[in-house]
Amino acid sequence: MSWRRTRSSLVVIVTAAVVVAGMAAWRWTHNHPPYGPEALAITSSLSLVSYAEAQAALGERIRPPLASDERDQLVLGRVAWQPPPEPLDGGYLAVFLIDKRTNRKPGDFVASGPQDVVSLGSAGVENRIAERYAWLRGAGDVKVGDDEWRSNGNRLAVYDETASPLTFVALFPYVADAARKPTVATAPVGMSDLLLALVYLGPNGQVYWAQRLQG
Repeated sequence: MSWRRTRSSLVVIVTAAVVVAGMAAWRWTHNHPPYGPEALAITSSLSLVSYAEAQAALGERIRPPLASDERDQLVLGRVAWQPPPEPLDGGYLAVFLIDKRTNRKPGDFVASGPQDVVSLGSAGVENRIAERYAWLRGAGDVKVGDDEWRSNGNRLAVYDETASPLTFVALFPYVADAARKPTVATAPVGMSDLLLALVYLGPNGQVYWAQRLQG
């Protein structure tokens, strides 16, 4: 009888070990990036431009953000990458432009890529980026109070790996009223104030990797 009990206990232990190992293997595979940023050979650039220069960079069919004050600023950015080893398959590449002084992002972007695969906005899952990378704190929302979060601007999300090169223009508006507390990045801004990053997120909210491109 004791031999049977010992054998049963061993079976339970072995089964539990197999289950734990299987879960660990699944978790590793689930969160492991299909490839790293080096596979994309990413190139990028940033510059302050006039409205005319922004229009020329975007092409005739796309209009840059409209500056309502002569002190508003436009930042032109380009990000390019070579075709990755595997398609995004439900994941996306997020382009973040952040004012490092305030950890805020622009509110208004215009991009030259295909409009059906490039979108402007933010997502709650991107708060994980800020939790994982201290230098990308501006990627997440801003906590206001105990249970409230507020968006601090937008990023560009690219859902098709073939949408390269990507050219974009971001508006940094000038806020004349010092009493106002803007929630997005504002002018005046210098090139040394800006951080440009590319982040690869998986189809289930995995933060695969983040690559600093500028700043």
